[in-house]
Amino acid sequence: MTLTSTPLSKGDSEKNYPIWITGAEALMDSLKVHGVKVIFGYPGGAILPIYDAVHKAENDGWLKHYMVRHEQGGSHAADGYARSTGEVGVCFGTSGPGATNLVTGIATAQMDSVPLVVVTGQVPRPAIGTDAFQETDIFGITLPIVKHSWVVRDPSDIAKVVSEAFFIASSGRPGPVLIDIPKDVGQEFFNYERILPGEIIPKGFKRNGEINGSDINQAIKLIQESSRPLLYVGGGAISSGAHEEVETLANNYQIPVTTTLMGKGVFDERDDLSVGMLGMHGTAYANFAVTECDLLIAVGARFDDRVTGKLDTFAPSAKVIHIDIDPAEVNKNRRVDVAIVSDVAKALSKINEKSFINKTCNTKNWLEKINFWKNKHPLFVPPQEGEIYPQEVLLKVREFSPEAYITTDVGQHQMWAAQYLRNAPRRWISSAGLGTMGFGLPAAMGVKAALPNKEVICIAGDASVLMNIQELGTLSQYGLNIKLVIINNRWQGMVRQWQESFYDERYSSSDMSCGEPDFVKLAESFGVKGFLISERKQLLNEFKSALDFDGPALINVRVRRGENCYPMVPPGKSNAQMVGYVNSKS
Repeated sequence: MTLTSTPLSKGDSEKNYPIWITGAEALMDSLKVHGVKVIFGYPGGAILPIYDAVHKAENDGWLKHYMVRHEQGGSHAADGYARSTGEVGVCFGTSGPGATNLVTGIATAQMDSVPLVVVTGQVPRPAIGTDAFQETDIFGITLPIVKHSWVVRDPSDIAKVVSEAFFIASSGRPGPVLIDIPKDVGQEFFNYERILPGEIIPKGFKRNGEINGSDINQAIKLIQESSRPLLYVGGGAISSGAHEEVETLANNYQIPVTTTLMGKGVFDERDDLSVGMLGMHGTAYANFAVTECDLLIAVGARFDDRVTGKLDTFAPSAKVIHIDIDPAEVNKNRRVDVAIVSDVAKALSKINEKSFINKTCNTKNWLEKINFWKNKHPLFVPPQEGEIYPQEVLLKVREFSPEAYITTDVGQHQMWAAQYLRNAPRRWISSAGLGTMGFGLPAAMGVKAALPNKEVICIAGDASVLMNIQELGTLSQYGLNIKLVIINNRWQGMVRQWQESFYDERYSSSDMSCGEPDFVKLAESFGVKGFLISERKQLLNEFKSALDFDGPALINVRVRRGENCYPMVPPGKSNAQMVGYVNSKS
């Protein structure tokens, strides 16, 4: 007798369970009950049973699957989806090279605390450990870069594993998890029973407990005693959705706010209290502020090296309050005076509630000093002459598309975008911790898939964009209305800047001019509209129409080749020892 499955359909919520289906169908139903509507992936032999179930799910109308052109693109797209929505992103890849191609995207998400559920196909159970065709131990390979992982050896475990995966990925400090499913597990029939979200709490995990009231009181006391406080806000505040709480605390006590690259958008950078981004390529006034503050309030930040510079000179005279959900980050790089291990939004809310009782903090002189720094050392203002300055392009993006969701690749263009753009919460999406070239374009696909009615712009470099340029095919296939703006200086720009500054201008393997494609023709070969802007009059007159084009487009902007990104904190120096922060021509 031949067994056939009973496919789950639109009316499956009314079915009685258990139901006789395959492991692959159970996986798809488990994803459905956890709210998954979008998946990014690429098929292959070991994951074909799951893709057969994907086909049924799409026919049933509850799922949209985006076939990317490379598995790395799928992982970054799921990452962009998660960052822009706060939901868990999902991507698929097959065994062997399909799975290993996902590794960079998984590591990117781990470093930036992004919730992903990554599903990989695996060779059948009897073949595991035999060096079968396209077999790799993706479970072992990814152990250092995931929160948790599973190899599913029994289809009856699928519902439980998926429930645990979504809980772990999104709880506490978010991050990626991996589910490896052998091919025969996806094909095997069994009696499936649903497990709904929240029904299972994985062992070792617990709900967040109460915040220690004495820690809150100590934090408030330090704030009230401070005359030069500074809020240092990182990506944990974005993950927590704490932008309103940060704004309230800043306004209550008139505390200036600086953000990390990951924290951009959590506080309105047009506000007088904003001092922009700090660190290696932060504003001069942010770096001076952190050097001279007497109280540093670290909110969802981890004191990473690109922020602190020489660690023992970072906020050298300041007491430190550290608010973070991850206890492993507290006292890891910097000893603190008050530690509040909690969801950031909840902790700030408690501080704000108690602050109304006895609010005292005189920061008038401190704010005047910061305004003096802002006026003396503003960001570079490009002159309207000669070749196009890369900074000009970002200023035009800011002018023409102030509400856009921005993704970036990695390099000089990323730092210029961070310096000059002003972003609302979750509208700044950039690989910060891992610094992954090629991140921007596929991440923009994820944002657009999540938010089809929002404007999405990817800021890329001519070197970075080539890492995942094949995803133009995905834009074309699905009509994803994304604008890919290439800041094209025909260099690996940041590498060249370091070679100029620290390696006596020995430009080893960083010149991209030889072999550069015609980006406009390349885009059009994929069915994507291409624009070339090489003169200032085009930037002034044609750039906006290119951004307004109805459909996916690549905009190649040729800029000055030798422009450097300043300010810059040289390696091994304190944040106050910046170079290039005087407002003058480079």
